[in-house]
Amino acid sequence: MSTLAAHRPDRPPRLLVAVALLCAAAAACPIAYLAIRTAQAGWSDVRPLLLRDRTLELGLNSLALCGSVALGSLVIGIPTAWLVTRARLPWAGFWRVVAALPLAMPSYVAAYAWLTFVPGLHGYWGTVLVLTLVSAPYVTLPVAAVLRRADTDVEDVARTLGMGPTRAAVATLLPQVLPAATAGALLAALYALSDFGAPALMRHQVFTYGIQHAYKIGFDRTLAAVMALVLAAMALAVVLGERLFRGRAERRGASGSGGVPAPPRSLGRGLPVALALLGIVAVATLGVPAAALAVQSAESLSTGVVWDELGGAAAQTVALSAAGAALTVLLALPIGILAGRFRGRVAASIESASYLGNAIPGIVVGLALVFLTINLLPGLYQTSVALAAAYAVMFLPKAVGAVRTGVQQVPRDVEEAARVLGRGPVRVWATVTARIASPGIAAGALLVMLTAMKELPATLMLRPIGVETLATELWSKSAVGSYGAAAPYAVSLVLVAALPAYLLSRPGTERGAAS
Repeated sequence: MSTLAAHRPDRPPRLLVAVALLCAAAAACPIAYLAIRTAQAGWSDVRPLLLRDRTLELGLNSLALCGSVALGSLVIGIPTAWLVTRARLPWAGFWRVVAALPLAMPSYVAAYAWLTFVPGLHGYWGTVLVLTLVSAPYVTLPVAAVLRRADTDVEDVARTLGMGPTRAAVATLLPQVLPAATAGALLAALYALSDFGAPALMRHQVFTYGIQHAYKIGFDRTLAAVMALVLAAMALAVVLGERLFRGRAERRGASGSGGVPAPPRSLGRGLPVALALLGIVAVATLGVPAAALAVQSAESLSTGVVWDELGGAAAQTVALSAAGAALTVLLALPIGILAGRFRGRVAASIESASYLGNAIPGIVVGLALVFLTINLLPGLYQTSVALAAAYAVMFLPKAVGAVRTGVQQVPRDVEEAARVLGRGPVRVWATVTARIASPGIAAGALLVMLTAMKELPATLMLRPIGVETLATELWSKSAVGSYGAAAPYAVSLVLVAALPAYLLSRPGTERGAAS
């Protein structure tokens, strides 16, 4: 039997499956532990906590916030996507970048900025406004991608049958973009459901607030575990819905016009209205935060900035996020290789399990790791290792997608040729696969690092004693109304996060990040 025949690519090595399974199991640890702890408390103790009026109130507040943010993201995202892809606009590239930039804005920074402009903007509507503005790109970006590949022949036929341009677009394009728009809206809903910083700053009480309050103020960890488990179940339902609609959107995209961009059309007299709408969105999403940070920074410079503390927080932010990115990629490698090189239920199941991190809000991961480290590994409680592990659980899906995409870009013929020349699997991986896939893997690491820099609730719970990051310093100062003192940390966070964001936008890394 030849070497190639002996090598059966569809049957993964048992060692790879075992290691990948262990890494994927790490993503399920928080939910498993919360379920065990809740079960240990007993139904007689859990039932009154679950059915009390306060839990119902927080649940309804969270659901109302999710629904409003998802609806608001659709209202902003679909027209914005249509304008930046199908309309002939001046400075078209500028508007495309502006439409995507709010994704880089942490919600608590946006909330902080809006509160400095409108101090009375507290409660439900303030939270909806901030979360909608930072979440709208979740709808804009996938809808724009579908519109670029949309079948324009159907729209042209509708125009020849006497439909006006608007009616033809609604009748023919809306069904094509609806799955992508729905998937994006569910991502916005998931963001709103799991977010802690913006609702807390806006003083709107939702599940994340209730969990933090039970953990920090009430010291009732059974109550915190019960609410965390309910929040995780709600998030898991949203994730399953998002994956369902994302699959439909990808099938729609595959049957589109073959990737040929549709030509932009003149808006005629509607151009000023379109530019005004885009301008309003740009001012609300980016202009207000930029102006607020500039004003507050100027005031803080006049009163004095503690540069040593600012520099220390920036250094800790980079160090902790880099450690989290390294651990995340390490766990993602066996799962990504398995998913990228082998088919079958085993590979698909392990990859799906690794995506569980998408359904676990940061505050739930933080709470679970607090329990795990105190009860099982007390030496790791409030250490950099525990915080890096929390980042790995939350952001493992981002790294797995990047590794899988990078591995899939390596031609199998090249690997098999190296095997024929006598190289073993490890040497083939080191000299062939890893070298070609490294840009995609590096993009995944940068994406995890960028996201970890902005993470707040788990960092608040798990950071080592005496260690502060830019996010925690910003949070602690803005939570007590010291907006001027918080400004340098907000500006520094944006600047520090800009470096990995810039590297991700460079050719060669953007594909890995998009995965």
